[in-house]
Amino acid sequence: MKKLGILTIGQSPRNDVTPTFRSILGDSIKIIERGALDSLTDSEIEGIKPAEGDQTYISLLKTGKSTKISKAKLIPLLQAELIELEKEVDVTIILCTGDFPSIKSAKPIFYPDRVLVNVIDAVLNKGKIGLVIPLSEQKESLLKKWSKSKCNFVTEVASPYEKSDFKQAAIHLKNQGVEAIVLDCMGYNESHKMDVVKASGLPTLLSRSLVARVAKEYIT
Repeated sequence: MKKLGILTIGQSPRNDVTPTFRSILGDSIKIIERGALDSLTDSEIEGIKPAEGDQTYISLLKTGKSTKISKAKLIPLLQAELIELEKEVDVTIILCTGDFPSIKSAKPIFYPDRVLVNVIDAVLNKGKIGLVIPLSEQKESLLKKWSKSKCNFVTEVASPYEKSDFKQAAIHLKNQGVEAIVLDCMGYNESHKMDVVKASGLPTLLSRSLVARVAKEYIT
């Protein structure tokens, strides 16, 4: 049986995300989860929260609560967990749409940000794309990631971890003339996508299901 690693930037297991992967991958692939913050105490997690000016990510803890994470402090933790995870799996998915160019892997690894950018460019080589992002402070770094694309991008904020108005975000993006919408976080789920599609009537990419389908093509 093939083994797929899912490496979250928060704590595992991600019971809010892995059901999507299981439904797409089927029973012939074993999923093994790890989290960059799995070995940290509550006080240590407080210590990796971003300071002013830090690039910020957000993920879930085992408690179900979200936490903000400094990218600079996250990288070594993520790398350490990846080294251990690769001893057990054939391929790994990073459960984050942020970019991690400094991460080193011994086995194949899926970076959702690269999948998203290349899929958009494969479908649209110009035009305007709407991005739904979790935090306003992520706007600059996420637009920098998308600068590799030939399209233009505008953003709206709606957190997957708090009560947010996805329909209103979708309407705002549609009113700005976007041709498609990307839910740019692995925390977004099928319900969020449905709200966006109903409100906008536009093609909408859900990061987690897109990456899961690409991984299935590779691993099966």
